[in-house]
Amino acid sequence: MIDLSEGAPTTVDRFPTRPVQTGVPVDSLSREILALKKQLNAVILAHNYQIAEIQDVADYVGDSLGLSQQAATTDADVIVFCGVHFMAETAKILNPGKIVILPDLDAGCSLEASCPAPKLKALQDTNPNFYTIAYINCSAAVKAISDVICTSGNAAKIVRNAPADRDLLFVPDENLGSWVMEQTGRPMTLWKGNCYVHIEWTHASITRIRREFPDAPLIAHPECTQTVRMLADEVCSTEKMVTWCRNSPASAIIVATEAGMLHRLQKECPGKTFIPAPTDNCRCNECRFMKMNTLEKLLACMQNLAPRVELPPDLIAKARAPIERMLEISALPETPSGRIA
Repeated sequence: MIDLSEGAPTTVDRFPTRPVQTGVPVDSLSREILALKKQLNAVILAHNYQIAEIQDVADYVGDSLGLSQQAATTDADVIVFCGVHFMAETAKILNPGKIVILPDLDAGCSLEASCPAPKLKALQDTNPNFYTIAYINCSAAVKAISDVICTSGNAAKIVRNAPADRDLLFVPDENLGSWVMEQTGRPMTLWKGNCYVHIEWTHASITRIRREFPDAPLIAHPECTQTVRMLADEVCSTEKMVTWCRNSPASAIIVATEAGMLHRLQKECPGKTFIPAPTDNCRCNECRFMKMNTLEKLLACMQNLAPRVELPPDLIAKARAPIERMLEISALPETPSGRIA
């Protein structure tokens, strides 16, 4: 379990003692969830890495940027966030007056855990000229002391439009930061954090699968290490993976990201075969935090409206500004140079 208290002053309501249903057929659980969603005027948002059954009952399945955009514009009274807790926090920051719940409070993130706000503040204090760009995989407390937020889908755009006279500090994913520097040519100080799932792929494991399927292109998430990214035909966010795979003439594609993405890709591109890139230990990778959410827990959290994310108003106000800055930049057109028109 990740300690939410360090660097993230989040208040949550724990699950009540009401038991979670077990042994109930998936179809029955799904019908109950959909009926309750209508009754509550709720919206179910699910990340691409969620289990297939949760993706199938969600109103929207997407990456962090898409989920943030959906959370910012929803008119639902209840936001049910099927992802990890920093995502539910983001939804609460954008909707302080709405109820935000998530199936399992302990669904954390190795990136978030790697960057507690007090340690980030100590580093920021060493250079008053730092302009902090925080990957969305961080706590509300880290967002509150950052200048702008980014996702893997818009990180390069955010960096290209950062003030030219500031020293950029990128937190907390050093691999995503390294990839963004390759794309933009902009030097940055990188926080030493990583996604424990995406660093499992190695040059050796990717080379082996490429030899096994020589005609299959490889797409990789930018949270992968540089040695893996160098072997990829395309490096992109999960949402851009969908577009790339849809447009690719290839009939089989190797995918180096969390295994939940394969369900989304198969639904979007039913005529193609998706091959999970293997690590040195298995053929696929799953995030243990993303997979903590289940249909039973989803139904229970909707029945009880808990666990519920609550954040102090002052923290919400501070964390909201850099998120809104990200959404504004993401929505604007770019010039050929990559900067906002």
